[in-house]
Amino acid sequence: MLNKKDEKIEMEELIEITKSKLDINMLSPLTWAYVGDSVYELYIRTKLVNETNLKPHKLHIEAIKYVKAKAQAELLQKIYDKLSEEEKDIVRRGRNAENHHLPKNSNIQEYMYATAFEALIGYLYLTKQNRRIKEILDL
Repeated sequence: MLNKKDEKIEMEELIEITKSKLDINMLSPLTWAYVGDSVYELYIRTKLVNETNLKPHKLHIEAIKYVKAKAQAELLQKIYDKLSEEEKDIVRRGRNAENHHLPKNSNIQEYMYATAFEALIGYLYLTKQNRRIKEILDL
């Protein structure tokens, strides 16, 4: 049984990030994108659960509209001018990362920009910049 102190555990306590910023900078941008994909997916799923009363299948269908490559590429275009130079560098690295995965439901350019968006979200998450992630996703 949980005591009063343990009743509320923040996500940062649940999922501990142990790498230093220097170590995170040395990771492949595709690793950032791998993490960013799940962070963004969780954000969208949570938003949909909070704002709708849809059943799970409909939630999935609705979530796809936001997490597909085309939507992510468009979102990156909308926010790009509001990014810092460091964030633009992260985006550039994510976009230029050599990925041997061929997209099945988008073109190569959309996929590259979606990867760049996911890399940005993953990098910000891994470097514990959650407030900035929220600012970006609220745009």
